[in-house]
Amino acid sequence: MVLGAVGWCCLVLWLPACVAAHGLRIHDYLYFQVLSPGDIRYIFTATPAKDFGGIFHTRYEQIHLVPAEPAEACGELSNGFFIQDQIALVERGGCSFLSKTRVVQEHGGRAVIISDNAVDNDSFYVEMIQDSTKRTADIPALFLLGRDGYMIRRSLEQHGLPWAIISIPVNVTSIPTFELLQPPWTFW
Repeated sequence: MVLGAVGWCCLVLWLPACVAAHGLRIHDYLYFQVLSPGDIRYIFTATPAKDFGGIFHTRYEQIHLVPAEPAEACGELSNGFFIQDQIALVERGGCSFLSKTRVVQEHGGRAVIISDNAVDNDSFYVEMIQDSTKRTADIPALFLLGRDGYMIRRSLEQHGLPWAIISIPVNVTSIPTFELLQPPWTFW
């Protein structure tokens, strides 16, 4: 299927309407753009945690997205020093979303992006909710599709890079539709 500018516009406008029908409103998304490495220089869609975590008070033009080690971030991070003042990329599983967020916060991270551990998930967003511990977290926590998280990690591994450089949050309403570069695997 080949889409012209009008076709892409209709597709981009249709996707939020489709998602809205399933209970997620358009303003419930947060967008970030990978600036480097160049092979994944796309705008990614994430959803914020439902009932815990902070919000972005600042737009970061260039900040590191550091994959946590270990990836599930359920305890001490071996690369915690690199997460300080940056954003951590964490994988779902092993402990609650809130526990992961608190681990990143304790290591000085500014936010956490938790990708689904199902690497083939390219369309199903999970609602991240508070666990039953009554703990809190102050940093923003976002959920990323598994395919997106996998592709970011794969690109970093292929390039031998310890982190990606991202811009977050990105206001997609100010970007012309033909320049809105989303991951190509999103439309396969």
